[in-house]
Amino acid sequence: MSAAVPSVGEALDGRTVLVRVPATSANLGPGFDTLGLALSVYDELTVTALPAGELEIVVRGEGAAEVPRDASHLVVRAIAHAYASVGRDMPGLRLEAHNVIPHGRGLGSSGAAVVAGLLAAKGLLEGDVELGAETLLRLATELEGHPDNVAPGLFGGLTIAWMDETGPQHKKLLVHRGVSPLVFVPEFTMSTSVARSLQPLQVPREDAVFNVSRSALLIAALTQSPELLLAATEDKLHQNYRAQAMLETDKLVRALREEGFAAVVSGAGPSVLVLADGPGRRLEAAELARRVTDTAWEAHMLAVDFKGGTVREYAEGST
Repeated sequence: MSAAVPSVGEALDGRTVLVRVPATSANLGPGFDTLGLALSVYDELTVTALPAGELEIVVRGEGAAEVPRDASHLVVRAIAHAYASVGRDMPGLRLEAHNVIPHGRGLGSSGAAVVAGLLAAKGLLEGDVELGAETLLRLATELEGHPDNVAPGLFGGLTIAWMDETGPQHKKLLVHRGVSPLVFVPEFTMSTSVARSLQPLQVPREDAVFNVSRSALLIAALTQSPELLLAATEDKLHQNYRAQAMLETDKLVRALREEGFAAVVSGAGPSVLVLADGPGRRLEAAELARRVTDTAWEAHMLAVDFKGGTVREYAEGST
């Protein structure tokens, strides 16, 4: 008699996938809940399928002392969401996370965890179910609540994200090679929900028109004309309202902009993103930050990540 063919779940027990997801900065000044940029800071994840019901979680790096070690872990929740969406039973998991993206600093750490979990599910389900780009963006938006961080995390580069009657959509654009990101990260954190609660439900018409014009200009500045970045990153929709909760962030943004640097609050803050128009300008911005504030800002001179999140199956001997 021929041997029984194992089920998909049995066949995938022991499969290991390696996931890498970039940090992101959303809003970029005027592009509230719409624009996002992938940056060259990465969380890395190794996920192994185990027999159903088993769960092992190891976390190193950022947030290692705070993140849960049970099914409430955001990566595990994202994997479970993906499996449920395609009608597959969740396997057991061994999750090893090396976190580098700062938590609670406006650099998309929660979005990165969501993207990492979905990409892990994509890798574990390969050969059974295909999770395409549109599905991944939809699932990520369902978990994150809005697509501005998860879109660049998934696809890299500069992304425009929006919602229509069919769900979340995105357009990826290549960033001009002259754009040189610099991120100032403080020791203190900021809750995204608190930051969003400080904004009014309605804004003056002239402020809305102002941001529409600057958002359009920002696309041109980031893709074609970096010399326009200072004007293009002006904002009247969210940063001023949030300033009361992030006084040191507001102080640094204002000081940098007064000296001609395109500085904005990164995401919900409190980190500050500078979109410099050349590597040399970043050194000037870092020196200015040391002079104008007593806050200890850690300066990260980064590149734009163009690949977005990646997943590959682990092979013996691979690195």
